[in-house]
Amino acid sequence: MSITNYFAKKLINYQSEKSPAFKLRKKRAERLKVIIKDCYEKYSEVNIIDIGGTKTYWNIIPKEFLIDNNVHISVVNLPIGKPLPENDNIFSFYEGDACNLVDFSDNSFHIAHSNSVIEHVGNDTNRVKFAIEIKRVAKIFYLQTPNYWFPIEPHFVTPIFHWLPRKIRIRLVCNFALGWFSKAKTKKEAEKIVDSCRLLTKKELKKLFPEASIFKEFILFFIKSFVLINK
Repeated sequence: MSITNYFAKKLINYQSEKSPAFKLRKKRAERLKVIIKDCYEKYSEVNIIDIGGTKTYWNIIPKEFLIDNNVHISVVNLPIGKPLPENDNIFSFYEGDACNLVDFSDNSFHIAHSNSVIEHVGNDTNRVKFAIEIKRVAKIFYLQTPNYWFPIEPHFVTPIFHWLPRKIRIRLVCNFALGWFSKAKTKKEAEKIVDSCRLLTKKELKKLFPEASIFKEFILFFIKSFVLINK
């Protein structure tokens, strides 16, 4: 388990420029830059809501590009009991629920952005709510999410983990530190960890976002993830 986990992490290491996953993120950045540039040419500014994002993630795009295109990014995350990061000339930070963005009015942003979030919102009902909200707050959306049929689960970084029965996944999390998770201290904690990640298939994504163009991201011959864009 530890050996396969080690090599899987090497494959999906976003911090290493040699990692295939890092190279995929660079390609995502180019798509984002095109969308941002188009918005700037139309509106002379670009207001983005980043649902479930981080300031660090946006290092994929040079700061100078964001400044030159008058980009402002509102980062929204669930409350975690800690003070929000300080706002600056590009970023503002808010607490909110991706499935109920009640503090933001319809079309209040040019672009709604979400990177690896929809697989964490919970059951099918919450996924529908998430899809409604991301389309409500902006005319354009950009969404990336891992592919259910990629053989390495990207959060537990373990081959075929997500295809195993739930009881077995819980047992594994109770006994091993997998991927980005420490070994669970209790069965209840293991259940919460396992249920926090529910990957989607392309079919499920098309049902939630029928208006979007879907781009496939490959590692070797496997589709690792999908990027959905509506513009």
